[in-house]
Amino acid sequence: MINAIDHAKRVAFQGEPGAYANLAALLAVPHAQAIPKPTFEDAIEAAKSGETDLVIIPVENSLIGRIADIHHLLPESGLHIVGEHFLPIRHQLLGLKQASLDDIKGVYSQAPALAQCRSLLRENKWVAHTWYDTAGAAKHVAELGDKSAAAIASSLAGEFYGLKILKTDVEDEHHNATRFLIMSRQEERAPNVGKVVTSLVFQVKNIPAALYKAMGGFATNGVNMTKLESYQLGGSFNATQFYADIQGHPQQPPVARALEELAFHTANHKIMGVYPAHPFREDMP
Repeated sequence: MINAIDHAKRVAFQGEPGAYANLAALLAVPHAQAIPKPTFEDAIEAAKSGETDLVIIPVENSLIGRIADIHHLLPESGLHIVGEHFLPIRHQLLGLKQASLDDIKGVYSQAPALAQCRSLLRENKWVAHTWYDTAGAAKHVAELGDKSAAAIASSLAGEFYGLKILKTDVEDEHHNATRFLIMSRQEERAPNVGKVVTSLVFQVKNIPAALYKAMGGFATNGVNMTKLESYQLGGSFNATQFYADIQGHPQQPPVARALEELAFHTANHKIMGVYPAHPFREDMP
């Protein structure tokens, strides 16, 4: 593991204590204190300002896809990606200590979590209440003190707010996982050993077939691109930026040649990070 992670003392995450990002921080950087922040911008600013050494940010989920409003924050943050962490999402149905399943009438959680547990809600005819955060929903249920209220959140949230697990692993799809990026103020690239991921952002030139030409270098050099996403810049339909993940290190000749060709066909490009591939990738289909 690279030094930025090994030596970190504080890591920021977005959400209430007990959020899945909190759990990811504890697993990815277990020696560091996890610091909650209300928004993604606040979490990123904590690392940028030096309040924390790192920030851990969710970027995509295997069921819902891209986490909204994240990719445009990455290049603007001034931070560098130094690692990744894949967190299997195991939703727990949490209630008061004295509650049972028969008591439940309403369930609180964030909209994606409620959507990922439709079968449970439908089978029991429980009313779903959308909340701003999974851990925040657990906190709310604890504060309500109502046996008929439950929350869908992590087991960590249950521990934080004194709730018990009424039913374990209530998600519809058990392959549900979220990918997090770990970011630092200092650029620190992984050595050219083992399996490495390189993340970059780029903007193609405003010419015909620009994206096709920019991507051609990766194909001809046999470089595997595992992710490519686009998003608009500054509210313009004409200014499109792309975020990409590739397998390999910039020092490897095929990757170096592909990046050289990319530079020729783009208005600008920037490597956001070169970091070890997480072991979870080995089990991905």
